[in-house]
Amino acid sequence: MKRALITGVTGQDGSYLAELLLEKGYQVFGLRRRTSTPNYENVAHIQDKIEWISGDLTDLASLIEAVRISNPDEVYNLAAQSFVAASWPQPIATGQLTALAVTNMLEAVRIAKPDARFYQASSSEMFGKVQAIPQIETTPFYPRSPYGVAKLYGHWITVNYRESFNMFACSGILFNHESPRRGLEFVTRKVTDGVAQIKLGLAKELRLGNLDSQRDWGFAGDYVKAMWLMLQQDTPDDFVISTGEMHTVEELVQVAFDHVGLNWRDYVVIDEKFVRPAEVDLLLGDCTKAKQELGWELEVGFKQLVANMVDADLKRHAGRPVEVPVY
Repeated sequence: MKRALITGVTGQDGSYLAELLLEKGYQVFGLRRRTSTPNYENVAHIQDKIEWISGDLTDLASLIEAVRISNPDEVYNLAAQSFVAASWPQPIATGQLTALAVTNMLEAVRIAKPDARFYQASSSEMFGKVQAIPQIETTPFYPRSPYGVAKLYGHWITVNYRESFNMFACSGILFNHESPRRGLEFVTRKVTDGVAQIKLGLAKELRLGNLDSQRDWGFAGDYVKAMWLMLQQDTPDDFVISTGEMHTVEELVQVAFDHVGLNWRDYVVIDEKFVRPAEVDLLLGDCTKAKQELGWELEVGFKQLVANMVDADLKRHAGRPVEVPVY
């Protein structure tokens, strides 16, 4: 039985990855930070199947102990401050949790289980002000947010440990990936949740920022399969994971409203407070390398993804008392 340690296991990606590994017969260990009100919503259905270890990404000693306890064959570092918009008002916290924490995890693995295979969750936000279209593994990086800068540090420190200590360490440069488990602060989930509430009479409008931003959106459940495939290869490497399709926020909004039979123009309000200080206008990935070398394939398309998310939010809100939320 293989053993895997996942940081960020209660998040969107961590929950789908834990499901995948459990289905494959892994013994799954989840790192959890001590909080007064832990949130296990995404893993409630598998919570008893995960072996929980307390630890903190900013505390190296606790991470070394977590690696020693779990004795993992594979380590998936998914935890981070992952909301781009929050990285401007919280740049130091973002640097600690999204950048330096990667070094802590790599050090813990190097010290306690150097033969473990290590996956780092890199991000398409590292491309930022894109230098080429589409973006591939060798496209120069130009991050446009503290989050993107922090992710870039995590990416390069992973490469450095691979080359310095001969560790099996690789990064997945994942483009935007969504699901019904996505946090409500992210634009995709904000849209599908807002549409559901408007359809059910729980809200009257949806406030958004830049509708012209273009993103490459895929399904998180597909993307975690790529993570696992990376750690099954003979040699470690980095891979872009994307759909190769680009859609504007406006398209996202239209598909979501169309799914419930409403005209989005009747409900969407543009609010400048949701516009980023430094915008990333366009992200489009080319995942040819992942398809050819990993044998990875997409299963869920853009429209199906959006419809699934709207349906999940409709189901979640059905029967709730009428409240008009502030977006």
